[in-house]
Amino acid sequence: MSREPNTLPPEPVEGKHGVSRRGLIGWAGATTAVGAAAFVGGRASAPSAVPPTVADGLVAFRGDHQAGIVTPAQDRLHFAAFDVVTSSRDELVALLTAWTAAAEQMTTGHTVGDEASYDAPPNDTGDALDLGASNLTITFGFGPTLFEKDGKDRFGLKARQPKALRRLPHFSGDQLDAAHSDGDLCIQACADDPQVAVHAIRNLTRIAFGTAVLRWSQLGYGRTSSTSTLQKTPRNLFGFKDGTANLKAEDPKLLDEHLWVQDGDDPAASWLAGGSYLVARQIAMLIEPWDRASLREQEAVIGRDRRDGAPLSGGGEFADVDFALTGREGKPLVPVTSHVAVAHPSNNKGVQMLRRGYNYTDGNDDLGRLDAGLFFICFVRNPDTHYIPMQTAMASKDALVEYLQHRRSGLWAVPPGVKSARHVGQALFS
Repeated sequence: MSREPNTLPPEPVEGKHGVSRRGLIGWAGATTAVGAAAFVGGRASAPSAVPPTVADGLVAFRGDHQAGIVTPAQDRLHFAAFDVVTSSRDELVALLTAWTAAAEQMTTGHTVGDEASYDAPPNDTGDALDLGASNLTITFGFGPTLFEKDGKDRFGLKARQPKALRRLPHFSGDQLDAAHSDGDLCIQACADDPQVAVHAIRNLTRIAFGTAVLRWSQLGYGRTSSTSTLQKTPRNLFGFKDGTANLKAEDPKLLDEHLWVQDGDDPAASWLAGGSYLVARQIAMLIEPWDRASLREQEAVIGRDRRDGAPLSGGGEFADVDFALTGREGKPLVPVTSHVAVAHPSNNKGVQMLRRGYNYTDGNDDLGRLDAGLFFICFVRNPDTHYIPMQTAMASKDALVEYLQHRRSGLWAVPPGVKSARHVGQALFS
């Protein structure tokens, strides 16, 4: 499917604030929030013939849950966090409405908005023309500072803030860059073509002008987990298969138990039912020390065979780990400090998470060392039970931490799918 320009009426259409759709990205004498409202008020609700399911490189934008969570993990990522700079609730809602409309257009392989005047900036940056939808998914999240910041209820949402939505605690060994962590809003754009993912964030950032500013972003490549049984388990930059025991889209019972927020989980935040929580952590891998470690040490640190991904207790990749099995010296074949042992559900009260991480490589540092690692993303039903205890244990017990540095961090509430709503998270503002 080629990425085609939209066929919306060429004449300016007045929105609820009386500003033409052209003002959204043309910036001609109007703030983005006002232009955003005009954009939504003057466009069709969706491009024609939107398929309801995944087909031909296209993932349906609307549904019970946001796409980009249990969707089969694509190969490329552009993740971005934003700070909201307006104090107007109406302008925030206008931005979310414009973002939703633009996201739906881009995920169906179309350009953003209609064609502007020849003498005005184009509504779409054009860098993804002819590339198709490329399985693009765009997932939105709300950070804790969107609800309250510096003790201030910014948009009248404080009473509806989920109890579990707060800044993640400082874990042992964290070396976080505060300027490149957290954020009022986040967007995860995943696609099979890197330019399609970058195009999505670029255009959504452009739409946000005057209402929200880009705080930080991260490019990722080479998925490090599988979210479907149809996908093979990928490898991370340490050379080991990653995410073998990940939650899969084909097991709805486990997804309801560990991934999706359920009715009654948090009465004050009933708007989040059907959604999830997104944890993002940039984890630098100390590549050079790892590459100098023996294969025996590497496998002991991970707890799995490097080639096949099988646990050191034997069997195939997906065999149950036998933590009681010992070797000749009476020591467990799977070391108790191995990553597999520390992170295993049996050692974490049975909780699981859906991982959607990516490799990243950002060149090299001043000493010539490779600046690379894992951009860890996971989705959980409740970070207080499904992420924080596990990360606390790994930070203090996991032998792998010797080769890792956590540099960026953030937590966001991910609203349920848009379905027939006008914008993502609409129930929060109702």
